Amino acid sequence: MTVSPQSIHVIGGGLAGSEAAWQIAQAGVPVILHEMRGVPGVKTDAHHTDGLAELVCSNSFRSDDWEHNAVGLLHAEMRALDSLIMACGDINQVPAGGALAVDRDAFSQAVTTKLQAHPLVTIVREEIAGLPPKEWDNVIVATGPLTSPALADAILKATGEESLSFFDAIAPIVHADSIDFDIAWRQSRYDKEGPGGDAAAYVNCPMNKAEYEAFIDALLSGPKADFKDWEHVPYFDGCLPIEVMAERGRETLRHGPMKPVGLTNPRDRLVKSHAIVQLRQDNALGTLFNMVGFQTKLKHGAQAEIFRMIPGLQNAQFARLGGLHRNTYLNSPRLLDRQLRLKAMPRLRFAGQVTGVEGYVESAAMGLLTGRLAAAQALGRDLAPPPADTAMGALVEHITGGHLEGSKFQPMNINYGLLPPLEAPKVDEAGVKIPLKERGRAKKRLMSIRAMNSLKAWRDAAA
Repeated sequence: MTVSPQSIHVIGGGLAGSEAAWQIAQAGVPVILHEMRGVPGVKTDAHHTDGLAELVCSNSFRSDDWEHNAVGLLHAEMRALDSLIMACGDINQVPAGGALAVDRDAFSQAVTTKLQAHPLVTIVREEIAGLPPKEWDNVIVATGPLTSPALADAILKATGEESLSFFDAIAPIVHADSIDFDIAWRQSRYDKEGPGGDAAAYVNCPMNKAEYEAFIDALLSGPKADFKDWEHVPYFDGCLPIEVMAERGRETLRHGPMKPVGLTNPRDRLVKSHAIVQLRQDNALGTLFNMVGFQTKLKHGAQAEIFRMIPGLQNAQFARLGGLHRNTYLNSPRLLDRQLRLKAMPRLRFAGQVTGVEGYVESAAMGLLTGRLAAAQALGRDLAPPPADTAMGALVEHITGGHLEGSKFQPMNINYGLLPPLEAPKVDEAGVKIPLKERGRAKKRLMSIRAMNSLKAWRDAAA
């Protein structure tokens, strides 16, 4: 007689938890998804709804180019593994140049609907205040950057760690009809088309040197939010507040989110903009645009005043101003094994941003993997993580020991530097010599092809 596996418990209904629950159920194992949003009086510092997989920062899953971009490669790997997050993202995409961006509300609703409809998924609206009950022997903790204080404190006591926190910032969102298109124009950098086929997905606001310098002065002098007890927590370099970037040098923004390369002002093609602010579509209707790279801890009153200094945004109306929320992550190389289980308490697995990956897609990918690992355990099967030459496997390598010895473990986005290196090819598949400046791009393509082949072999062997 076949014995049905016991239910797996997933704590947290964000991207990682939702993906983990989906993978478990698709493997034929019952899963209980616990989400505290929706409980009266229980909320987080950044969420606005009780929908599963709510996006609290950008609406972009970043580049969708699987051949030449590491996050695009991660997209492709997840699609090959029946990812719920990628499927719902693809269905609800909005124009975003070479990126995959989604209508945040429609995306969350799609994820919620799919999980509610699955016969093996039970969604329970409750807060897990402290460590899960001892009788739960197969648990995934996917509480992400907004872990409840009670659970975070319990994890700290179980691990002996002193802190689990760092800062992450939210960019403002502007009503499209308040943008001055006599100044701004639509164009993607280098006119690159995204997965939706739109080569003019971004709104561009140009600055001359005097305007840029005045803007930098305003950023540096603007009043910042006072966080008191949080101030000792370090920022993650991949999501620095705009004013912190400005503090690192007056030219930093011109070489970061405000770089003017690959864009031409159609009203004055002969004059190069000194800097350009880009806005990306935030919903399917095209009525909202978010300010790319403009996460901030400026006080709300100052944000509106300073950001209206940007040409084209002088009359901007903000649907949401920027803000800051606390992120939480483990010292994973010390605390987790390669199955992403807590060494001190192996019944607990961790998924998502709490493991020390950074970004929506990376978090969802770790949810996907822990879901498969937990399901395999429930079914009595052995399953190792994907090979290190895949994007997903490279992330596991990073969070379980890929950082430099003696250095502080820091969150990481997926990038080709995490994958085993390959030599840049000198000739293409037809034997034609590749120009020197194009060999780096050709190398990325080879690494991506290798990764997809390894990923599919891993998937098929586990089937």
